[in-house]
Amino acid sequence: MRVMFAGGGTGGHLYPGLAIARALVRQAPEVKPFFVGAMRGIERDVLPATEFEHLLLDLHPIYRQQPWKSWRTLRGLGSAWRALAREHRAHPNVAVIGTGGYASGAALAFALSHGIPIQLQEQNSVPGITTRFFARYARACYLGYPEAKERLHPGAHTELVDSGNPIEPPPSPHPSRADARVRWGFPPGGGRVLLAFGGSQGARPLNDAVAALIDAGLPRDLFLIWGTGKGSYERYARHDSPTVRVVPYLSPIQGAYAAADLALTRAGALTVAELCAWGIPSVLVPLPTAAADHQRANARALEAAGAALVLEQASLDAAQLGAAVQGLMSAPERLAAMAASALARGRPDAAERIASRILTIAQLKSVDT
Repeated sequence: MRVMFAGGGTGGHLYPGLAIARALVRQAPEVKPFFVGAMRGIERDVLPATEFEHLLLDLHPIYRQQPWKSWRTLRGLGSAWRALAREHRAHPNVAVIGTGGYASGAALAFALSHGIPIQLQEQNSVPGITTRFFARYARACYLGYPEAKERLHPGAHTELVDSGNPIEPPPSPHPSRADARVRWGFPPGGGRVLLAFGGSQGARPLNDAVAALIDAGLPRDLFLIWGTGKGSYERYARHDSPTVRVVPYLSPIQGAYAAADLALTRAGALTVAELCAWGIPSVLVPLPTAAADHQRANARALEAAGAALVLEQASLDAAQLGAAVQGLMSAPERLAAMAASALARGRPDAAERIASRILTIAQLKSVDT
């Protein structure tokens, strides 16, 4: 039984599909996930290193700012359609799961034209254009944020599922915070640990604000784990000290999550999902150029739930950041309440729940099993 996953361009669209696919295999080993992505996306580097078969297509986005390049989009769609047809003839799919991004549009359209049921997974509180268009035709749409329902127009037979975002769940039971702190070279107790990161490439405004905060003098009882991003590490490595651990990339990130009392980061959907699953309060600085401003919507949803504090990049500096961090670190009751609110929003079992529902809808698993 083959199930196709279509999505990519960014890790935010690809990694949820991988998490669901692995959950599917755990629940139904006879299912063979197959991934379709674009040659231009992150999947070009990630998928060859996974256990899954895949197909990379010469897909292009819609060139809104450079419409004269749109011929590339049309040519790519034509070649993608032919490649998908060859794959489907050789290995028919029982379902197609779209996880967003322009890489998923062609596969979802092909599925509909060939009578293959589709299901969707939307990571953000503001659904992307692919999800918005195909929601009316999908059997199910799994939502990372319940707020996304307000922006969707499902069909008569579309099930909207408040599933949360599929991530790698925290270990159960959670690792010892004291042990995690010691592994970073910090004392096992006393003070607070701030985790700051901006993704694999880092985030220059966050990094500069953190550097300025360190130069101004961190509070004596504050310890910092700082993932600068691979391309930015050399610029900030001089700040490493017994109380500040500077690393290029937090991989695996679980050891940092286990030690953290508070996180400073962007508001990408998967990052926020991981913070909630671990019960970590956060100071979120949304990326202002994110499509449809979805990071700001993600951040405001978490702030409204009492799990985060939102700072805007335009006004971010050492003084504002220091006041926010110090204010939270010196208010243990508020920090504990934010942690509880984060946990309440967390869905560490999202991948398993989504996989189970996919199997049921595809009639690969009975409703009662």
